Amino acid sequence: MNLQEYMPFGLQVEELIAFGAAVFVAISVVTVWRTLLEKAPAQRRIKAISDRRAQLRQDLGAAKRRPKVETLNVARRTLRHFKLMTGKPVENASAKLVRAGLRSRDAVTLFLFAKLCLPAALGIGAVVSIYVLEMFKLGPQGRLIASVLTVLIAFYIPDLMVKNLIDKRMHLLTRALPDMLDLLVICAEAGLALDNALVRVSREIRMSGPEMADEMELTSAELGFMSERRIALQNLYKRTNLPAMQALSNTLIQSERYGTPLAQSLRVLSKELRDERLMKAEEKAARLPATLTVPMMIFIMPTLFIVLIGPGILRAIDGLGSVLK
Repeated sequence: MNLQEYMPFGLQVEELIAFGAAVFVAISVVTVWRTLLEKAPAQRRIKAISDRRAQLRQDLGAAKRRPKVETLNVARRTLRHFKLMTGKPVENASAKLVRAGLRSRDAVTLFLFAKLCLPAALGIGAVVSIYVLEMFKLGPQGRLIASVLTVLIAFYIPDLMVKNLIDKRMHLLTRALPDMLDLLVICAEAGLALDNALVRVSREIRMSGPEMADEMELTSAELGFMSERRIALQNLYKRTNLPAMQALSNTLIQSERYGTPLAQSLRVLSKELRDERLMKAEEKAARLPATLTVPMMIFIMPTLFIVLIGPGILRAIDGLGSVLK
């Protein structure tokens, strides 16, 4: 039986097999391509931005340990009674708490309530302890000075606690900044847009730098729904108050406004910040001998003199003792 007799249009068997294989490969490629093809990317992106914005607002708006509702109600009523819920103090307190990582409205309320009530509570406690219970034996002037100092210290306690939180958070952000910049450069060179690059970077540094990851996610969400992207990048510096973040936000704004290549701008910024960190390290190393001079004179030199001169002094004392005998 000869198959060539049944071939249409005078085709060869090898040609028919090659044609069938080509058709099969084409159908397979089209099937896989349609399977992997993203449907409605714009709608998916809008929905993802909306969901992420809602999640960030929910997570960042709620305190880690939400206080009781009764305490919040008492604090709100007290602040409204003294008209302390509006004006410049609220803005300043909100800016400080945002830099400390506390972004909820309840944190501002409790902070202002603590600044209002803590001096009165500790002042009353100090007056009762000093004047009524006489727990401390002080003169009239000493009692007055102790009471006034207690009130002043109580007034500055909330500010000191918030400043401590700000310093710790700035230290953590500064430590995570080099890794963030390197990852951002890699994402930009890979062709990712700024929004996607920030999301990717925040996902990668979530374990090592959760504070930096939160800032990157919040910036990405603000870039998605704010009318001006420049404001979102400026808010990144306002929330952190770091010079390196200011340089980063200015670089990103310049890249958005003038079309500067993002990867090149970030690489230049990363090199500048790395050189700046190296200069600071060299400066600290240069100050080290002068810093160690005083501790060496106080702690090391006396011990060294005792070890070196002590045996000779003991022998001299023994010799003088034997002569006097």
